[in-house]
Amino acid sequence: MSYTHVLEITSHWAGILTALVAAGAYVVYRWDIHSKRSQLENYLKAEKAAARDKGQRTILHLMARLGLTEAEVLQASFGSKHIERRIAADPTTHLADAILLEYVTR
Repeated sequence: MSYTHVLEITSHWAGILTALVAAGAYVVYRWDIHSKRSQLENYLKAEKAAARDKGQRTILHLMARLGLTEAEVLQASFGSKHIERRIAADPTTHLADAILLEYVTR
């Protein structure tokens, strides 16, 4: 077997392995997004079911309770069919000062 033949076989295997690793990384990435969205939905659903209030929570509250970053909370809310974003206004200035997330049944 010649040196070039070995290199050719090795390059084919490297291409296959690269594709498999990329596919695996994509599956892990999508699973991570799905699990964060499920975590957010389940938490907001439980808060609403407790019936103390409307179940609306600020992003800061959710960051503290769920251990997610602000970007992760927002990304999970944008990807969910069950979470609506609401604006909370300052009572004195009537300007928006917070985003509230709420679980809704559709």
